[in-house]
Amino acid sequence: MSGEAKSFREGEPLTANPAALQLYTLREQLTGDRAAILTQVAALGYGAVEPFGILNDPAGLRADLDAAGLFACSVHAAPLGEAAEAVMRAAQTLGADTVIVPYLPPPRFADADGVRGVAAELNEASARLAGQGLRLGYHNHDFELSSLVGGVPALEVLADELDDAVLLEVDTYWAAVGGQDVAALLGRLGDRVRYLHVKDGPVVNRDDFMTAVGAGRMPVAEILAASPSAQWHVVELDRCATDMMTAVGDSLAWLTARGLA
Repeated sequence: MSGEAKSFREGEPLTANPAALQLYTLREQLTGDRAAILTQVAALGYGAVEPFGILNDPAGLRADLDAAGLFACSVHAAPLGEAAEAVMRAAQTLGADTVIVPYLPPPRFADADGVRGVAAELNEASARLAGQGLRLGYHNHDFELSSLVGGVPALEVLADELDDAVLLEVDTYWAAVGGQDVAALLGRLGDRVRYLHVKDGPVVNRDDFMTAVGAGRMPVAEILAASPSAQWHVVELDRCATDMMTAVGDSLAWLTARGLA
């Protein structure tokens, strides 16, 4: 994995890594012929994916990824509590070096004590994963940005409490829905940000349909350029009114044409 950041120039890539897709985007399609869907993802030009639900058939998923010529840039899973060992084994089976906690309940970000508790749990999990050659990350939704702790977005308070080894995967769209100037937020979070979720849409309500990247209101190029530490740009669309596979392909085409993939 390359950690070298590049300055942004139109038409030049921001990272040396291939474009990635969060497989949650295609969760409905993947209930059918998974191998065929992954082959289609690779044919669109994606080189990597970010699996979710990894405790369900990790060996089979790895075989399908290998057959499609894809690899796991990271996985979404919570290596916490009784599931910790199983998550670590599944991540290793999939060949991923980074486990990203996809969600923790909003009440845990309501005040300083709650955020400190989250940080302690993540720091402990990170130390366990490090012993297995794995990194730990945290992925935000909107509430970690709309919830203020001492006048500061809870995600930033969390970042200050985390050990240096814990990275952030900033979901750029949810940060915007949470009321943030995303480019400014990324500047404040700095080098801790190693993954970006790239998505687009109306940026109004949490339940709005999203669009293919480049077809909504997000200033995507400005946002990606604001985080040179990000090693991976991961496309994710939670829901679309249009055909999802078409939106997945259109997103990558838009990013690639601008050197942002």
